[in-house]
Parts: sequence; structure tokens; C-alpha cells
Amino acid sequence: MSEETKVPLEDQQTQEAEQQPETQAGQECPKEEESQTKSSKKEKKKKIGETEVLKAQLEAAQAQAKAAEDRLLRTAAEYDNYRKRTTAEKDARFNDGVSFALTQILEILDTLDMAANAPCADESYKKGVTMTLDKAARALEKLRVEEIPALGQPFDPNLHAAVQQVSAAEGQESGQVVQVYQKGYKLGDKIIRHATVVVAE
Repeated sequence: MSEETKVPLEDQQTQEAEQQPETQAGQECPKEEESQTKSSKKEKKKKIGETEVLKAQLEAAQAQAKAAEDRLLRTAAEYDNYRKRTTAEKDARFNDGVSFALTQILEILDTLDMAANAPCADESYKKGVTMTLDKAARALEKLRVEEIPALGQPFDPNLHAAVQQVSAAEGQESGQVVQVYQKGYKLGDKIIRHATVVVAE
């Protein structure tokens, strides 16, 4: 009797012992879920933080790229302005040099022009003078020097220098250039020498 009583008591204790871990295990499950929830929240926060950092880095990189682009555009514009300015200065120096050289030889050309237009019995001599003037005209053309149109043109104080006024003949208009004493020359818009002319009243 006592043995039979012992066995069931032991069985009971064993059953109680088996039930206790189950209960403890059952009690531990909510703790595990809670810790998993906390860790997932931490991971989400970590990802959000990383995303914000990446966004900030991207914005900073974009700002740097924009600043670099602006600097490059400014540099290109400055270089273009510098190139245009130096080209203009170079052209101006060239024109000044040509103008100075031409003013030194214009009197020679005037003398040759008078010799070509003067009556002369020696045709060979006259032909030589004319050929020299033709060569001079071609040289001036290469230098982009043009003769200022004067004879028969309306008087223009920007191009002509009037030394005399005469009564207008039949068919002539008032203010028209009727005679050229000295030819004028220009290089582009730069006047090297005004044409010296006689104007009809």
C-alpha cells in the first residue's frame, strides 16, 4: 500500500516537474517576441538613420557638382572674353601699325599718281609709273586698305576734308564733290587720311 502510494506520488511529482518547464517556456515566449520587436525597431531606426546620412551625402555631392559646374562655366566665359579681347587688341595694333606705315608712304603714292596723270611724251616712263601704282594698289588691298570714294559723291565730313567750294555747274548738285586734290584712305572703319576735295555750293 505504501509502495503504491509512493508511485503515484512520484508520478505526480514527475508530471508537475514536466508541467513546470512548459509553463516557464510558455512564460518565456512573450519575452522573446518582445526582444525581437525591439531589435526590429532598432534595425528600422538604423536604416532610417543610414538613409538620412546617404541623402545628406547626396545633397552635398550635388551641391559640390553644381558649384564646380558654375566655376567651369565662369572660367569658359572669362576665357572666351579674354580671347575676344586679345583678338580685338591684336587687330587694333595691326591696324595702328599699317596706318603708321601708310602715312609715311602716302606722299610717295601722291607723287606717283600726279606723275601718272601728267602729260608725258615718254610712254615707257608713263607705263612704268602706272605699273608701280598698280602694284601699290594690290599691296594696299592685301593690307585691307581702301581708297575713300570721293569724286561725284555727296560731301561727308567723316570721310572728306573740303578745302574749297565752287559754284555748282549744270548737272551738279549742291554739296557734291567735284574735284579731288588728295586721295583719302581707310582701314576698316579707321580713317587713315581724309580725302581732300572741292565741293559744289
